[in-house]
Amino acid sequence: MKRIIAVFFSFVFSFIGLAQDEDNPVVWSQEIHKVSDTDYELILIGKLAPEWHLYSQHTAEGGSLATEFSFVNVNEDYQLIGKTEESKTHSEFSEVFEVEETFFSEKAIFKQKIKALKPGLAQVEVKLFFQVCKEVCITRDESFTFSLNGAPIVKAEDKVDDHSLAMSSALKLDLKNKELLNNEETDVQQKSGLWVIFGLGFLGGLIALLTPCVFPMIPLTVSFFTKQSQNKSKGVVNALLYGFFIVLIYFLLSLPFHLFDSVDSQILNTIATNVWLNLAFFIVFVFFAFSFFGYYELTLPSSWANKMDAASTKVGGFIGIFFMAVTLAIVSFSCTGPILGGLLGSTTLAEGDVANNLSAGMTGFGVALALPFALFAMFPAWLNSLPKSGGWMTTVKVVLGFLELGLALKFLSNADLVGNWGILKREVFLGIWVVLSLLMGLYLLGVFKFPHDGPKQKLSFGRKLTGILSFSFMLYLVLGMTKVVNLKFLSGFPPPEFYSIFSQESDCPLGLDCYKDFESGLAYAKKVNKPILLDFTGMACVNCRKMEENVWSEPAVYELLKEEYVLISLYVDYRKELPKEEQFKFKYDSGRVKIIETIGQKWGTFQDINFNAASQPYYVLISSDMEILNKAIQSTDSDTYEKWLRLGVENFKKKQ
Repeated sequence: MKRIIAVFFSFVFSFIGLAQDEDNPVVWSQEIHKVSDTDYELILIGKLAPEWHLYSQHTAEGGSLATEFSFVNVNEDYQLIGKTEESKTHSEFSEVFEVEETFFSEKAIFKQKIKALKPGLAQVEVKLFFQVCKEVCITRDESFTFSLNGAPIVKAEDKVDDHSLAMSSALKLDLKNKELLNNEETDVQQKSGLWVIFGLGFLGGLIALLTPCVFPMIPLTVSFFTKQSQNKSKGVVNALLYGFFIVLIYFLLSLPFHLFDSVDSQILNTIATNVWLNLAFFIVFVFFAFSFFGYYELTLPSSWANKMDAASTKVGGFIGIFFMAVTLAIVSFSCTGPILGGLLGSTTLAEGDVANNLSAGMTGFGVALALPFALFAMFPAWLNSLPKSGGWMTTVKVVLGFLELGLALKFLSNADLVGNWGILKREVFLGIWVVLSLLMGLYLLGVFKFPHDGPKQKLSFGRKLTGILSFSFMLYLVLGMTKVVNLKFLSGFPPPEFYSIFSQESDCPLGLDCYKDFESGLAYAKKVNKPILLDFTGMACVNCRKMEENVWSEPAVYELLKEEYVLISLYVDYRKELPKEEQFKFKYDSGRVKIIETIGQKWGTFQDINFNAASQPYYVLISSDMEILNKAIQSTDSDTYEKWLRLGVENFKKKQ
């Protein structure tokens, strides 16, 4: 996790003009000294670019990342003599991390003595992880091979045994009509989905404007720009520039997530469906909620804001305005942080590329936050129409707190579904939402207060109306739990209907017959001579549940699924380990090797290598002889999905 955080800040700062001048701030060289017939001294020398620091193996925990050595095949081919020694270091107290850090300047030398255990040992491989910092920090993993006998170094390949080769070969399909997978419709769907995420981010930004951390700053900031500038037009230009920088800052915060997708097409899905990460999100969101309830204040270190404010005054001009925008982002964090956390959580639950979703959402958030500063700078008279700050902003924060708790429950549900714990079944989840809706309604009607509420006052019409809406939502949930109404409006958020405390005939969606293994489903399709619907899905996939509960439940679609197709649902986030004999290493054409240990990893890789896709839901129609029958499709409406299924059946019958 610390490595991810380090990469995150490195990427962000590089986009705000603080990136390093040198492409490679550390140049490594290596030496080897023969001490005896079996003993050797391995030496690594790192020459640092000016003003860069490389951190010691022994720097304090909680600060920058320490240098780490990993010796390959140690205790098999050779053994270590003592610990890795290092050259002279410097120490300095870090105000950011509040620890004493130990680092190298200009040059770093590491020495390790080894004793060969095997006669004729030719070479030793050493892996090095390190962090090097200037105004930014860069983390690197590098590998060094030492030749003990002076012979040319032979790089060892990552070996894939015959078992893995056989398992990898079985995972690849010989598909016909594969050009149908290059589907422009899917791209259009994803682009339209980005606009939806942008809109959600924009809505989040508008809500953030109503909080006490942001709202009072609008007239103050606009007045500053209009008064400090030599003329009105100059003030407007500066305010517009200020708004642009606000948007830029929030957009830049999303960019590091694009790094993950470039590493492995499945990594974002793995992060989004990880049990422990979802539990962490749950805890963080509960923490955010209680900060909105007024039990404590959530702030970033005041020194950060002071430094940014000082920089804006000292530098001036465009750069000064940029630092003013950074100051706003830091000062308003106690209100915007929980909303941004909700935005991050929502994008991990949305269909499509998580990184692109997050960029769209963060940009929308920044636009909404920046908009009033630009508009009021152009039309200062509008400031008179702004409502005064007051207790209504505290009410907004409390309502947001209840919404945070409701969203937090979704992450706990994800962990429960993926882990298959059986704790948070559908009825339990909805029951907790009923309690939250009841409590929010009672608060809005003044039945009880939170610590930061002022003296009891007459309830406004807006507060009463919101309270009534909260009770109405509670009634809707109760009717849904008792099957009086269909909760299609909430599809994807509560656990699926088959995940119930009551017994179910099937653990497949809507009680359909389905296979959760491709080989067994394929064998049945051959036996009954039916086409296959490949359903790439996930236990914690929101849009998968929406499709099942809103589209598959339509009578015409349901009948086609039940009578005309063999349904194979492959869960890419299922964390159950494969039997040892079914675990293997998959080698991509690029040479990269991936270890397949869980059922989800197997089907995620299966989707990636055969269909060049990594998002869910993802639907493919194929025959039992591997002929694709129609274009691949993702989330859509019931009419489109029905036509898509019917065309697949027609094409299948034509091939017979």
